[in-house]
Amino acid sequence: MDKLIISPSPHIHSGDSVSKKMQQVFIALVPAYLAGLYFFGIGALIISFTAMISCVVFEYLIQRFLIKGSPTIADGSALLTGILLSFNLPSNLPVWIVIVGSLVSIGIAKMTFGGLGNNPFNPALVGRVFLLISFPAAMTTWPKPIPFNMEYLDAVTAATPLAVLKGQSPEIPSTLNLFLGNMGGSIGEVSALALLIGFAYLLLKKTITWHIPISILLTVFVFTAILYYADPNAFIATPTFHLLTGGLMLGAIFMATDYVTSPMTKTGMLIYGVGIGLITVIIRVFGSYPEGVSFAILIMNAFTPLINTVVKPKRFGEIKKA
Repeated sequence: MDKLIISPSPHIHSGDSVSKKMQQVFIALVPAYLAGLYFFGIGALIISFTAMISCVVFEYLIQRFLIKGSPTIADGSALLTGILLSFNLPSNLPVWIVIVGSLVSIGIAKMTFGGLGNNPFNPALVGRVFLLISFPAAMTTWPKPIPFNMEYLDAVTAATPLAVLKGQSPEIPSTLNLFLGNMGGSIGEVSALALLIGFAYLLLKKTITWHIPISILLTVFVFTAILYYADPNAFIATPTFHLLTGGLMLGAIFMATDYVTSPMTKTGMLIYGVGIGLITVIIRVFGSYPEGVSFAILIMNAFTPLINTVVKPKRFGEIKKA
């Protein structure tokens, strides 16, 4: 009985551990991070380090002085929340706003519910959406991608490709630029190539399965294709354009696959992914806001307990009734 340990999720079996899984995700994020540093320079570096340090410090302080429990910052989850939050922010965001977002991510979205394994919503996305609602101008002012830019708070801005569709800019980047990341956007979302490299690594290491990312991407592709070919004059964006723009790749691969806030079964993951993809398309195409991935993931996070209840795995030793 000494080996029976009761703890909150994630429940990882075999020789893996929470910290090891976090390390694998960090490695998968390296290509996208390097792409962000290349296109946005010193701003990306400042934002990412601010978010990571703030998240770790806030988690430690809350555990040490409010919860009065043993600090768990060594597991890497707070650090991962920080880097994912920074990936969802523009590289010219004022530092104090990044700190506020980190406090919301850790203090409200994570530690309020009891810490890792208890949070119903993805902490980094909660922080991002909070900042988007609270500071809409700062969160939608994107610096123009300038390789190895050494100027922070750059005054030269560029619209994101999705903003182009809403009439905020007349220029649409080429497919190659969309794929490589040479466009306006958040630090970690711009390069589809870098994100796909990280995706391949996560699949190779079996850190995640294909069910959630592929179901999201395929759903977005299918529904945008239906709209585009039904009326290309009204819906001018091609399915490929939708796949390569905004936070779709980042959200599908790294945010929606969070162990704690996603369904447990493969069937549940597919339902969850289709829901995220469909809500994303609805917001992008018919909503006033050009991007909908963050909102879609948080909405489906709320449905995860219901999905887990309806779609249950077969119990060990269960005998099927006739």
